[in-house]
Amino acid sequence: MLETLLYAFLLSISPFGEARAGIPYAILNNVHFILAFVIGTMGNALIYPLFMWLIDTFSQKFWPFRVYKRGVIFLSKRAKKLAGKDLQKHGFWGLMIFVMIPLPGTGAYMGTIAASIFKIERRRAFLAISIGVVVSSLFVALATHFGQLGVMQLSLK
Repeated sequence: MLETLLYAFLLSISPFGEARAGIPYAILNNVHFILAFVIGTMGNALIYPLFMWLIDTFSQKFWPFRVYKRGVIFLSKRAKKLAGKDLQKHGFWGLMIFVMIPLPGTGAYMGTIAASIFKIERRRAFLAISIGVVVSSLFVALATHFGQLGVMQLSLK
């Protein structure tokens, strides 16, 4: 079970699915949905401080390199396109809702990039992203848990 929790945590902190992948992985591997929610949420909530540190540290050092600059510009344009209007209009609440929606292209990584682009104060951005992560993770955990219960009920009939 410890191995499953570790994989769920790593999936939740990875940009390839965040908690939307980690929580279902844990639940479908027989981890109680509350524990899966806690592990997935913790991993997903760690994205903001770690990613902001990476942005601060590496942007200054690697900006002269063309490949890095092109990647940053691509991700910045994507974040601005996905969240731009809402963040400029609603600020904190727009960022929270953007992160809260469990769809591809939204989430803590894009929320962190958007908060950096739009220069949202760090404490407020962390709070907005954290609340969005908790709500999104709760939705994913409950949907996976009840979906699994439904499949089990159908297979018994």
